[in-house]
Amino acid sequence: MNWRAWVPVAAGVYILFIGCEKSPAPEQNAVTSVPHVITADIQAGIEKHIAERTALGGGFYNLDHEGETLKLKLVRVHTEYLANLGPRRHFACIDMATSVGDVYDIDFFLAGDPGSMTVTETTVHKFNGQPYYAWEQNRDKTWHRVPFEDAPPEVLGAIKGSDRFEFFYQATLPELTDAARMWIPIPTSDAFQTVEVTSITAPGTSQMLTDSKYGNRVMFLNLGAEDGGKTIEIRCQVERLEKGVYEAKADDPKQYLNPETMVPADDRFKVIAAEVVEGKPGDLVRARALYDYVIKTMRYAKAGEGWGKGDAVFACDARHGNCTDFHSLFIALCRAVDIPARFAIGVAIPSARDEGAADGYHCWAEFYTDGKWWPVDISEGDKCSPLSTYYFGHHPANRVELSRGRDLILDPGPESGPINFLAYPVLEIAGKPTKAKTVFAFNRNTTGNL
Repeated sequence: MNWRAWVPVAAGVYILFIGCEKSPAPEQNAVTSVPHVITADIQAGIEKHIAERTALGGGFYNLDHEGETLKLKLVRVHTEYLANLGPRRHFACIDMATSVGDVYDIDFFLAGDPGSMTVTETTVHKFNGQPYYAWEQNRDKTWHRVPFEDAPPEVLGAIKGSDRFEFFYQATLPELTDAARMWIPIPTSDAFQTVEVTSITAPGTSQMLTDSKYGNRVMFLNLGAEDGGKTIEIRCQVERLEKGVYEAKADDPKQYLNPETMVPADDRFKVIAAEVVEGKPGDLVRARALYDYVIKTMRYAKAGEGWGKGDAVFACDARHGNCTDFHSLFIALCRAVDIPARFAIGVAIPSARDEGAADGYHCWAEFYTDGKWWPVDISEGDKCSPLSTYYFGHHPANRVELSRGRDLILDPGPESGPINFLAYPVLEIAGKPTKAKTVFAFNRNTTGNL
């Protein structure tokens, strides 16, 4: 019996496994069967393995890597990447962290049936978000590993030119014990993306809002207890162009020198930026020096408390975080030496497959000099060193922008005040902030005419 299975081995990368399982002898047919395996079984199997090894390691999962023994603790199981490869063959991807916050993305291959799976192979795939290797597709649709430095841009996550896809935004409400209100970004068209919203399904009563400063379009929902557990779904057809350096138009760039709640005018930014740009001629050279400083200084690590808010002071002090922290620090440093800089957020669409889930939100920045805006993506430049020069002056086509700017003011707005940034929905139950489970997905195979 031949079997074929696609398995996601990294964000945006699937591998096709092809194998052959011998048919049992006639007398075995009545007693031999392969149990049906669901992702929950694989999750239970890998979590059991982690727990057993952690108990044996005195509270740490010990893993030999590059000549040393890492002492790790479980951070999360990537449930979106759990996969059954074929009869009694499975795949899991895990984030584990050291006591100092370094995060390792580890691939596990397992064998066996539900309740009795064993790990057959363990491979460290990423360190603080940066891969050790990439996957490239063969002509027969199978995949092979390639050295990270030799992988082409599309394998590393960057589609140049243009991209077209259907984008799905789905949010599931928690139980509602009282009246609730919700704000959800609705992507809009601009010079680099054409968006057609094809359907919106939402409970409660809705109203479309626009923030006066940045022009973001936001759906506002009034919800009742009866709406608890319901799902909001937005579908869009998107055509996105690769963004390069472009001329400034209506906006006054000087407004992007002003401080924001999480990007304040702090003296420490002035001291750091002045030292970094000392002797550098012109804003373009100075901006590149600040870009390199952030890459050199920051670690991409979702560890501890405080990351993920786009807090420039936190990023400056902790020197780690996610894309919001990288870009907030860069924007703060640019503004400290009078280079206008601004923020936008959306979703990066996987480049190496044509459908499925996308990994949460992603943000980016732009700075202004000589009458033009320069796009940058510092966290991607940090994770993908072969493309670090590309990401200084480019945003690839495989992404969709959901909103731009910080401290968004809407009417009606949240009781908690201006919105820090808007990608995941903002939900308040009786005025108290609450989270809604949010999933982004895409499909390049169903795009229509825009």
